[in-house]
Amino acid sequence: MDTNTTTTAVSSPPSRYPEPRHSDPRDERTGGKWVWIVVGIALLLGGIIYFRHRQAANEAAAKAKAAQQPRAVPVVTATAQKGDIGVYVDALGVVTPVYTVNITSRVQGQVMNVFYKEGQMVRKGQPLLEIDPRPFQASLTQVEGQLQHDEALLAEARIDLDRYQQAFNRNAIAKQQLDDQTQLVKQDEGTVKNDQGQVANAQVNLVYTHITSPIDGRVGLRLVDPGNMVQANGTSPLVVVTQLTPITVIFSVAEDYLSEVQQQVRKGSKLKVDAYDRTQQKKIAKGTLLTIDNQIDTTTGTVKMRAEFPNKDGALFPNQFVNVRLLVETHHDVTLVPTPGIQRNAQGPFVYLIQNQKAALRTVKVGTTDGNTTSVDGINPGDVIAVNGFDKLQDGLPVRIQKPRASGNAGGNSSEGAGETP
Repeated sequence: MDTNTTTTAVSSPPSRYPEPRHSDPRDERTGGKWVWIVVGIALLLGGIIYFRHRQAANEAAAKAKAAQQPRAVPVVTATAQKGDIGVYVDALGVVTPVYTVNITSRVQGQVMNVFYKEGQMVRKGQPLLEIDPRPFQASLTQVEGQLQHDEALLAEARIDLDRYQQAFNRNAIAKQQLDDQTQLVKQDEGTVKNDQGQVANAQVNLVYTHITSPIDGRVGLRLVDPGNMVQANGTSPLVVVTQLTPITVIFSVAEDYLSEVQQQVRKGSKLKVDAYDRTQQKKIAKGTLLTIDNQIDTTTGTVKMRAEFPNKDGALFPNQFVNVRLLVETHHDVTLVPTPGIQRNAQGPFVYLIQNQKAALRTVKVGTTDGNTTSVDGINPGDVIAVNGFDKLQDGLPVRIQKPRASGNAGGNSSEGAGETP
């Protein structure tokens, strides 16, 4: 009988402690790499933080240093120049024609023709109006007939006088008869002369019916139309003619300038006079001083002067108000600077010289001013001065020069639109 032997594997109970594992060398190498990566990242972050802190500290130090130093003031500069400048007297003037003629009729009659156009330039002797000449032509014919009649009577009386003289020489008549005839001749001569006067008067009246321009000038608006009756020597003008070339301007100057003007006039100088518009920006005409009035107006303390202008272009118009500039004297070879560059304090006028990018206060003596240009003493031609930025500018402060948008007199202008120089 076969005996089956059954072997039963008996498992041992689990151990309380795990069996030790053997480490893989690849795992050890991978862990070491991660450690070095973490260390590198930490060092990199630390370096970045360090450099940022250092940069912030440097910037703070720079700002503190800049705050301690004064900031450069932006200014526009100009260069003092050597040149001439005029001494002007400004005044308000009125354009006054040399001649203004209000033409009226010397005779009574009806206006037959008007030969001019309104605003027309006319010449001396040019016909303007015509008054009906027929009544005056008839009067002339009448007095001419009377003259011929009286001349015939005079001739007859002279013939009789010659006869009486011959008869008296023969003792044929009395002396009284000869004397009477002599006086009769004289009476007829007086009558003829009177007739001649009447003829001349009639001729003049006939001429007066043809009204002509007495001067060269410009006629105004038409004041009378054909068909109207006009009176002799009426107060209302028929036409007004004004001379435009040349034309004058009358202006008043303070008596303080009278001595200077008279001094130049006595030397024979032709003082120049410029006429400007109301804004004093546009020059209208150039002329010369013609004469000075003979007395000072005590109510205003001014004296009137008259200047003459050629007015070829007709820029000056009668009764127009203009600004007048009278050139009294010219100063030569003086130092000129822009007027805005001159400032004033308790010590007087001064300018800021720009030297080595810094401002230096320099006291000056102000002379003549002509618009935006002034002559000064105390600086030299070629010196550079500031012409703006004075609200922040002080003696010794650094400056930053800017460019003006447009150049002004003597090389200076305002800072509007200025840009920093590159």
